[in-house]
Amino acid sequence: MKNFYFYIFIIFINTTLVAQEQASFYFDSNKFELKDNEIQKLNEWISTHKEVKIVAINGYTDEDGSIGFNDTLAQKRVDFIYKLVKDKVKIREDFKTRSFGKLHQQSNNKAENRRVTLYYLETKDLAREDEILGIKKEEVVTKPKPKKQFPEAIVIQNPNGTESTFELNVAFMQQIDSAKPGDKLKLENLNFQLNTFAIVNESRGKLYELLLVMQQNPDLVIDIQGHLCCMSIDRTNLSTQRAKAISNFLRINGIDSSRVTYQGFGSSQPIYPLPEKNEEERAANRRVEIEIIKN
Repeated sequence: MKNFYFYIFIIFINTTLVAQEQASFYFDSNKFELKDNEIQKLNEWISTHKEVKIVAINGYTDEDGSIGFNDTLAQKRVDFIYKLVKDKVKIREDFKTRSFGKLHQQSNNKAENRRVTLYYLETKDLAREDEILGIKKEEVVTKPKPKKQFPEAIVIQNPNGTESTFELNVAFMQQIDSAKPGDKLKLENLNFQLNTFAIVNESRGKLYELLLVMQQNPDLVIDIQGHLCCMSIDRTNLSTQRAKAISNFLRINGIDSSRVTYQGFGSSQPIYPLPEKNEEERAANRRVEIEIIKN
């Protein structure tokens, strides 16, 4: 029984290659270098196919010789052709792992079996490359993050030995935890003493909400952004100082500095145009937001 050998690393059979083209070049018996007339034929093919893409280079031998000899010979033929076409025609990186041998039967003429066949796609078919080659992209299933459980209140030991209890907005904490990069969330009810970056005691709970989320979600990276109302120029850089105060709180409490940045925008990004018409508009413009950088 006659055996034919062709060189591949991994056999991949695809019977749906309806748009795949081919070109073959022939070798003398036991040779892996093309004769001059076949090199000329290959160069002519290259000159007229500069826009195609080679998807496989398969090397074949006749039935003479041992399996090991023919495997090596087929490999050398593939390597010889590859050196001639590389940098001249686009080639898939996995061109050696693709076989389309099932589409073609060996000939009874030995000379026709001593060949290398290029399988390629025309320019018009490149957009459908994966479809034509039967490559199915692996679907990436993103599992939703499990909803974390956050406390409804926190008790803090004050420096003077007393305790302070702060109610926490669990829904807001979960919103931060599940937010996507690019999302911006306003820290509601975060107030500062007039014209300073000192946070009023009643607002300290907002800081602990943010701290607890970052402690439980080590992937979370944020940018703290301060905004002012009323004045068109932030002469004292107050918006930056307020954002920095929150950043310092997180860092003092163990959040790595690589996970927290801050900046101030003054009144350059108002929700309502300046001058505001009432206190409601001023309060809306006077805010601190966090932007999710990574989560």
